[in-house]
Amino acid sequence: MRIDFLGLEAFLSIAERGSFHGAAAHLNLSQTALSHRMRKLEDDLGVKLFTRTTRQVTLTPAGLELLPRARQMIDALSASYDALRRQGRERQARLTIGCLPTIATYYLPPILLEFSATYPDITVHIQDAAAGQIADFVQKGEAEFGITIISANRWDLDMRPLLREPYVLLCQASHPLATRPQVSWAELEGVPLVRISPQAANRAIIDDALGSRREFMTWRYEVQHVATAVSLVTAGVALTVVPRLAIDLAGAPGLKAVPIVNPGVSRIVGVVSNRANPLSPAGEHLLKLVAQRFRREGEAAAPTLVHEIH
Repeated sequence: MRIDFLGLEAFLSIAERGSFHGAAAHLNLSQTALSHRMRKLEDDLGVKLFTRTTRQVTLTPAGLELLPRARQMIDALSASYDALRRQGRERQARLTIGCLPTIATYYLPPILLEFSATYPDITVHIQDAAAGQIADFVQKGEAEFGITIISANRWDLDMRPLLREPYVLLCQASHPLATRPQVSWAELEGVPLVRISPQAANRAIIDDALGSRREFMTWRYEVQHVATAVSLVTAGVALTVVPRLAIDLAGAPGLKAVPIVNPGVSRIVGVVSNRANPLSPAGEHLLKLVAQRFRREGEAAAPTLVHEIH
């Protein structure tokens, strides 16, 4: 059923002011246009709503019956409209993204600093979470996009690969393996290692790449986060295998990242978005800055470490 809200608005305005002239002025309409709205509404309802003479306008019994209902309908519509408008303004002033904690820690801050120069009034909410959670945030519309590990099993999302990132052996700069141009997994057998919990995507990538060989490794410690594994390496407790971008070697001169081979392990880092929810202008701009930063990262890294995905 089609509801003539414009006709109801005209009806209420006339009823409240007692004249077509006052209602037309209030609605910024000509009296002819107002009369047309009323005729259309009355034709749709099949009843007369006003009795109009040269001196006054009065409500008919049908008009008296409609009046409280029309007020309720218009008030409810106005409240819904205002609520949606407030939500729209809030969304324009707030940008939510998902990001892997390792990326958020070392690479997102300078991107956000550049972003704030263009959008100084935008509040950015960063959901730094695991890869699976980020994909869920985006799918549910709780984040505009996510910087995460690209996964083939998320067919419901648009995925834009940015770079292929290798995993490296992280050790102290004084460790014998630190001077090696690369190290194989076979050479790590018997060496105390730290690994991430089974719930983490990084753990799954390493386990899948190693296959049964992972059972021959000495996983002495297990932690929940990469940052904890890095702290154990810094203290000389053990070594660990982490994504290259997960560590800031410039800020940790006592550590060394060594390429690891046979097999080499890598992950594809990129952006996921929901095709049903177009990005806001602020989101588009931030995504552009993210892509530019990763492009520079790929160009600055050794070709054997990071390759940009085209």
